[in-house]
Amino acid sequence: MGYKNPLLDLPAGATLTALPARLRAPLEALMRDLRHQANDEAEKAWGKRKGLMAAYWRAVSTYPRHTAHPLSKRKKPWIPRS
Repeated sequence: MGYKNPLLDLPAGATLTALPARLRAPLEALMRDLRHQANDEAEKAWGKRKGLMAAYWRAVSTYPRHTAHPLSKRKKPWIPRS
């Protein structure tokens, strides 16, 4: 991952990596679908020259990305970042 994931700095975000794999996999797929759909909406808005809506949808796509990434990882102990 080429960015710092702020979700992992939250105690509740760490619970994502503690979920069993059978629960993480469908949640990850859902988050990735949400990300792609939000990106598609951003592209549509950009094509219509609706810059504010394009920026909104691009921002919306960031949160599912941040959520999907820890769901794709194996369970690791949570260590708060400083």
